[in-house]
Amino acid sequence: MKKAFLVVLFGVTVNNIFSQQKIGYVDTDYILKNIPAYQAAQSQIDKISADWQKEIENLYAQIDKMYRDFQTEKVLLTEEMRIKRENEIIAKEKEAKELQKKYFGREGELFKKRQELIKPIQDEVFNAIKEIATQGNYGMIIDIAGNSNILYIDPKLDKSDEVLKKLGYKN
Repeated sequence: MKKAFLVVLFGVTVNNIFSQQKIGYVDTDYILKNIPAYQAAQSQIDKISADWQKEIENLYAQIDKMYRDFQTEKVLLTEEMRIKRENEIIAKEKEAKELQKKYFGREGELFKKRQELIKPIQDEVFNAIKEIATQGNYGMIIDIAGNSNILYIDPKLDKSDEVLKKLGYKN
């Protein structure tokens, strides 16, 4: 009996809290797509990423050629020469993997470039959202970009254009 009463009491309390709070939402994908600096930064990152990917693909193409040449000439090589060529191929593969990690790894160059170019813009958007929420007495602003589990939202609650306006951009 006590548990059932507590659950009902908790449900009523949560209901009261949310019924007294103003809620709004934003779509950060939409906001960022309407900020030219973000688009320029994203284009720059995409180009850098493509260049690095091409460099790595070229390295793997060299490795593949080295391996095919080795397979073709293997029967003509001495044991010492075979071992030397195998080690060269292994070293080249290691070099390619290290380069890939350097560029695309968890704390790699691409991550650092994103932090440098995109994070300041995202921070600016976040601060504008926070300011709008504070000024409008919103208890919650939800981001619906990406994979959200929200099934319905009243378009009147959308604050995305307000964020863009606060940042000085038009939709």
